Amino acid sequence: MLNPVETRLLVEETYANESRRVFASLVKALRDFDLAEDALHEAFRSAIERWPAAGVPDNPAAWLVATGKFKGIDVLRRRARLEPLTAIDEELLSAPEVERIGEPVEDERLRLIFTCCHPSISPDAQVALTLREVCGLTTEEIAHAFLTPAPTLAQRIVRAKTKIRDANIPFELPGAEELSERLRSVLRIVYLVFNEGYSASSGDSLTRADLSTEAIRLGRLLCDLLPDAEVLGLLALMLLQESRRSARSTESGDLVLLEDQDRSLWNRSMITEGTTLIERAFASGQVGVYAIQAAIAAIHANASEAGSTDWNEIVALYDTLLEANSSPIVQLNRAVAVAMRDGPQAGLDLIEGLARAELAEYHLAHAVRADLFRRLGKSADAKVCYQRALELTRQEPERRFLESRLRELS
Repeated sequence: MLNPVETRLLVEETYANESRRVFASLVKALRDFDLAEDALHEAFRSAIERWPAAGVPDNPAAWLVATGKFKGIDVLRRRARLEPLTAIDEELLSAPEVERIGEPVEDERLRLIFTCCHPSISPDAQVALTLREVCGLTTEEIAHAFLTPAPTLAQRIVRAKTKIRDANIPFELPGAEELSERLRSVLRIVYLVFNEGYSASSGDSLTRADLSTEAIRLGRLLCDLLPDAEVLGLLALMLLQESRRSARSTESGDLVLLEDQDRSLWNRSMITEGTTLIERAFASGQVGVYAIQAAIAAIHANASEAGSTDWNEIVALYDTLLEANSSPIVQLNRAVAVAMRDGPQAGLDLIEGLARAELAEYHLAHAVRADLFRRLGKSADAKVCYQRALELTRQEPERRFLESRLRELS
């Protein structure tokens, strides 16, 4: 039997590991995001109160889902005494009792992502809703990642949830035809989740392993569901990037640049799996943006040392990528590759306009300019750019790195 302190620690650990899975199951059962969110927190509150005396259930997640369903239905019953219920709520109240506590819980997160990516919801709202409700990112974290004011993003989320409820959009995987149509949005969102895990937009840590692990798990589910070239490419890209996690920061949490990483720490099994997936994707003859990015990551991953990186091939792949996606971020990354191949001035010439226009509020664009100026020996220009990057970053390891660069220049 656990004491209250031990119980609270266990509940906090369960919340960190299982809350979004429990939430996805509650959304499917209650068909209402806000009601499911309230039921989730009520279920965890009940766990804190009841587990010390009753003991921890054999399947905590199933217990939380069942308890949350009871809590949600109780809310609907109280609501029914005060106001007319919707047809959906009436259907829920007339349904048979929820399953017994202790039964297995099906993982509903992939199903919920496809619901959030319904074509009647705008693309921007799809992303915001999925990152908030499926992955648990805060509105502020998502707003920072997309350079969007938090109130604007919050409104998108509210409108998307209202649309799903009012239109009675089903919480289920679509049929074969709709599946392909929605796949592009789903892949984009899984990639954005991974990126937030690979390089956190804010906070004390360089990475968020919970998010990158979740994105890879979803990528594997998608490969089982629909193993086309872009799904394979995305999973390959995530595996290859994730393979470097152990080498990307010091024991104290400081950032380590790719060129300075200890490559013996890289996860070779992830690299092998990712490389194999790329080969399958390219063999299909339908290569898309994720497979191309994965091919770039594979060149880095398979180079024995930084100096042996094939920058010619990387630039060529970026040229191909630009034909499919000419976004400012892709242009910035290509400029870095050109700088590595042709020298810092060549890269600087390519990004001067970007840093002043489309990427003016993107800290990494200013950090790249600063590094290129530093390599050219233009310390004054480098200081200005490092300072601007420092003003924009919200991640502590990046902040410490930029401050160290400024100290070196001084």
